[in-house]
Amino acid sequence: MRTLTRTTTTEMEVTSIRLERELKDKLKALSGNTGYQALIRDVLWSYVQQKSGDYRPQFSRQDLRAAVEAIAQTDQHCVLTGTPIPQNSPMLLGLTTAGDFVPLSPDSLHD
Repeated sequence: MRTLTRTTTTEMEVTSIRLERELKDKLKALSGNTGYQALIRDVLWSYVQQKSGDYRPQFSRQDLRAAVEAIAQTDQHCVLTGTPIPQNSPMLLGLTTAGDFVPLSPDSLHD
């Protein structure tokens, strides 16, 4: 996961958060040379984008391993084309190489 450059650290506010030592150690191990604080910022920004509706993941067909037919239970947007998928409409669920399911419009995999 790469850190998005949003602002310099001198413009950031210090926030204290209590974490279990095991969690902090695992975050440090996952972050590699980036540092666990940058990793936590990335995770928090992703959460905010997803919850605010601003999140539009960037996927390509190469990121997909499989697709299965489904019915949208809520309004969705195709991750490949951005096409709206209304609630109760046919859609596809694409299984990504990372193991996540993402919404696809039925015609998004056609050439």
